[in-house]
Amino acid sequence: MGFFSRTFNFFRIKKSLAIDLGTANTLIYDRQKKRIVLNEPSVVAQDRKTKKVIAVGKEAREMLGKTPDSIIAVKPLKDGVIADFDVTREMLRLFLHKIYGRSPFKPEVMICVPLEVTSVEKKALFDSITGAKKVYIIEEGRAAVLGSGVNISAPEGNMVIDIGGGSTDIAILSLDEIVVSKSLRIASNTFDDDIIKYVKKKYSLLIGERTAEKIKKELGTAIPLEEEEIIDIKGRDLITGLPKTVKLSSNEIYEAIRDSLYEIINNTKEVLEKCPPELVVDILDNGIVMTGGGSLVRNFTNLMEEETKINVFLAEKPLESVVLGGGLAFDNRNLLRTLQMKENT
Repeated sequence: MGFFSRTFNFFRIKKSLAIDLGTANTLIYDRQKKRIVLNEPSVVAQDRKTKKVIAVGKEAREMLGKTPDSIIAVKPLKDGVIADFDVTREMLRLFLHKIYGRSPFKPEVMICVPLEVTSVEKKALFDSITGAKKVYIIEEGRAAVLGSGVNISAPEGNMVIDIGGGSTDIAILSLDEIVVSKSLRIASNTFDDDIIKYVKKKYSLLIGERTAEKIKKELGTAIPLEEEEIIDIKGRDLITGLPKTVKLSSNEIYEAIRDSLYEIINNTKEVLEKCPPELVVDILDNGIVMTGGGSLVRNFTNLMEEETKINVFLAEKPLESVVLGGGLAFDNRNLLRTLQMKENT
């Protein structure tokens, strides 16, 4: 039984929901309420033996790296796609129950997915959401630029770089359609992994995902700083096995994540090289919009601008652009006609 069919037992109220199933966070936008009603980490804590879900979201995230052997904290999405459908369904069911309880509505659902999700993954996603009235699938690139306030229905080129937790989507759009695009499995979580590897190699210190994320947010920079920032980090010494504290600087983090930053930049250049000349002119005028959590790395927009020679702007709400765009897509009939859709009777 799908999670929507268990959640929505009576179907009287019309509802439209956009869901951004992110590797790091799951966001749900309620079109009728015109706001985001849920923003929680995409983490599930389970009993290791029975697989019973103990906690989801923020509560489960607090358990990452701290659970006893009897409990496992897992991330059911990897690289922007669903790695475990059963766990994802249960996570969404509990999220929706948290917001609406046993609400008597059968919703239209807009699911935001990476640009290069396979047809097999899309079919599995459709099949999992059996209780919804209609299920639409929209690419995160399209949703992100729409949610950034850009009019993608006009006959002109617009470009977006959406750097999420598990994937980066680079797309050029015109007349509601994607003209050229590329999806990478290099994104914000990659920066965390880069930091973990750097600290392990240079200091023989083992740190966890949450510590790496904290370091990224506090010290992350895409351009070396003249006045370095320094913080103390704690972890386990790989030689002695004992707790140890070391000092880490912002320019060290630049060194750690530099290669991943340039992978995104080089792929952006490749997309631009494939763009029709007339749309390139529009992009020179309109600039490039950057969105997603990875775009918040300090000075990344400046570096992208320097490398592409095009004006680069950070979206007003970079962490919410995708789900907001998914919600706005319901109001764009021309766009809806271009999306894959499954209607359940």
